Amino acid sequence: MKKDNKKVIYWLLTGCLLIFVMVVVGGITRLTHSGLSISNYKLISGVIPPSNDIEWQAAFDLYKQYPEYQKLNNHFNLQDFKDIYFWEWLHRVIGRFIGVVFLLPFLYFLATKQLSKATIKKAIILLGLGAFQGFMGWYMVKSGLVDNPDVSHYRLAAHLMTAFITFAYTLWVALDLVFSTKKEINIALRNFIRLALAVLLLQIMYGAFVAGLDAGFIHNHWPMMSEGKFIHETVFIEQHPWYKNFIEGKSGVQFVHRMVAYLVVIFIIAIWQKTRKTTLTIMQKRGVNALLIMVGIQFLLGVFTILYQVPVWLGVAHQVGAFFLLSAMIFTLHRFSK
Repeated sequence: MKKDNKKVIYWLLTGCLLIFVMVVVGGITRLTHSGLSISNYKLISGVIPPSNDIEWQAAFDLYKQYPEYQKLNNHFNLQDFKDIYFWEWLHRVIGRFIGVVFLLPFLYFLATKQLSKATIKKAIILLGLGAFQGFMGWYMVKSGLVDNPDVSHYRLAAHLMTAFITFAYTLWVALDLVFSTKKEINIALRNFIRLALAVLLLQIMYGAFVAGLDAGFIHNHWPMMSEGKFIHETVFIEQHPWYKNFIEGKSGVQFVHRMVAYLVVIFIIAIWQKTRKTTLTIMQKRGVNALLIMVGIQFLLGVFTILYQVPVWLGVAHQVGAFFLLSAMIFTLHRFSK
């Protein structure tokens, strides 16, 4: 049987799709403040939600023992609890399903010798990334169950970044199989796109910081942070020592996220400009055009998300935009790398 065949490619692309769905649901979970509704972790039995009034009341009573209910949501009734429980439960179920979708076909392809040695190594890395992603989800939730009724923005960022990196690597492995022929590489251009990818990942991380600190609910103006102020004074005075303003201060983190957004746009326009002087394949042209279109859409989504103070649908759309922009960047980098 042919190694690395179409079934393997479809398996990897299905994994990409499921990770995308999980990140979208994760975004909704965060924006609806549902992430701490399930305070225990049961790998198998946790797949089945409460099915009767007694079980729902027991789950609600458990939730009442933790800071989010005690400090923020003590006005909740059982129906309010059910509403937030749903999104966290769905997020966890999708995570488990992704694990099954990655593991079982991998074992099948391995047993039937449909994977090359190179793909086996890459698949093992993917399985490791998936397991680490599950651990980071638990580690993130744990931070909101002690004293502060909110998760650590550092752990939230780590959880989100692991998901994005797992997606990016899965897509890269799939592209390796889709485009198996080698070609001449423009090393300087490839390295520039790599640098652009690093800046984009930095921007995604700061997007997670903004979400984790609820920093999108302040300075809801653009291009100024407030009336007549491009840089609000609170950017520099919220935290001590000063550098913590840019990793823990709401104003400082939002300011960095704004500035890196401009940098991402500049890098992608520069990629487009550099490739205009180069003979491109059809797929390379499509990658660069997709980058240019997606960075424009994503920038506008970011602006409107700030202006309208992060309504759930816009916050989710902005996260989806980041996903598509990363996809375009990975595709473009791959087409200029092999």
